[in-house]
Amino acid sequence: MDAFKSGADVLFILLGAIMVLAMHAGFAFLELGTVRRKNQVNALVKILTDFSVSTIAYFFIGYGVAYGVDFMSGADKLIVKSGYELVKFFFLLTFAAAIPAIISGGMAERARFNPQLAATFILVGFVYPFFEGLAWNNNFAFQDWINASFGARFHDFAGSVVVHAVGGWIALAGVLLLGARRGRYRHDGMVAAHPPSSIPFLALGAWILTVGWFGFNVMSAQTLAAVSGLVAVNSLMAMVGGTLAALFIGKNDPGFIHNGPLAGLVAVCAGSDLMHPLGALATGVIAGALFVFMFTITQNKWKIDDVLGVWPLHGLCGAWGGIAAGIFGSRALGGIGGVAFAAQLVGTLTGIAIALAGGAAVYGLLKFTVGIRLDAEEEFNGADLSIHKISATAERETNW
Repeated sequence: MDAFKSGADVLFILLGAIMVLAMHAGFAFLELGTVRRKNQVNALVKILTDFSVSTIAYFFIGYGVAYGVDFMSGADKLIVKSGYELVKFFFLLTFAAAIPAIISGGMAERARFNPQLAATFILVGFVYPFFEGLAWNNNFAFQDWINASFGARFHDFAGSVVVHAVGGWIALAGVLLLGARRGRYRHDGMVAAHPPSSIPFLALGAWILTVGWFGFNVMSAQTLAAVSGLVAVNSLMAMVGGTLAALFIGKNDPGFIHNGPLAGLVAVCAGSDLMHPLGALATGVIAGALFVFMFTITQNKWKIDDVLGVWPLHGLCGAWGGIAAGIFGSRALGGIGGVAFAAQLVGTLTGIAIALAGGAAVYGLLKFTVGIRLDAEEEFNGADLSIHKISATAERETNW
């Protein structure tokens, strides 16, 4: 029976890892559909290579930083419990690799390729696992301190803060250091529109992410015995709440509509195992509204050229999700309880502070040493031709 249980757990978490791995195709197509045509190839290449670099960084460094575990022993040791620890690493790797995938969308169309890969290695090897270890492994007795101070541990079931808020706030630092795309904000105060190159690809990316998210959230239980249908239904309710809020507030804009479910799902990650479905619905509605409102402000009023809106979507909705777990996870609002608002607030702010500091340090160092931005001619020609020497379609290279 022990062997059967180990095998079942391995299969369970492996399926989760595969579903979250598939989400990276969603990141790729969401970016591909949002950027201009001259940057579509770059969007696809970045997500795949970032995942590969993330794997190396997390296998050799990051997983050890977060959990104190390494795999530098014989394969006969690694196969214990049907190799459960290996597939657990695979599953958590797919979360870690979401950090550069999130950042990629914010810095799209004008960032240099190799410095981004260097940033990916440092962020996934050191910055992300530092906070991951605090939140999910009680490193430096962080959770003990939170519990002693506020009466409950910081709760983040599937990564609203650990993954999404951290990724979004690192991206904000990178976007600010990188600067806006040339011609995006004119001297007369007008904003040049850069409409999505392909709504169908944008929608495809959103759908892939949405479906994969049920592996992201449900399989965060990490064992078959701990799986909960509540997580699945709460994810569903937050998804539709975010969609409908973005539909109405975004005035039928397809870009907002397809990011709406992602906003809801980002926000519900933290408390999806605690909330009543009505609380999850409210969480998603607020997240969808928050995304539309803050995306519009950052782009048009604050003139922050975050191409995919990853700071509003992941940074702000992720932070909202961490706080929402302390609100809708409480028994008073139909939740399971065991959370404290103050603990959620402090844990969320800690993640934001580490992300901002880490992002500023990594991208600031790269900016002032090797540079992180394409020159004017390369940006005008597009990242596809400037970096990869080919465009997404053949029309620019041929006469047929």
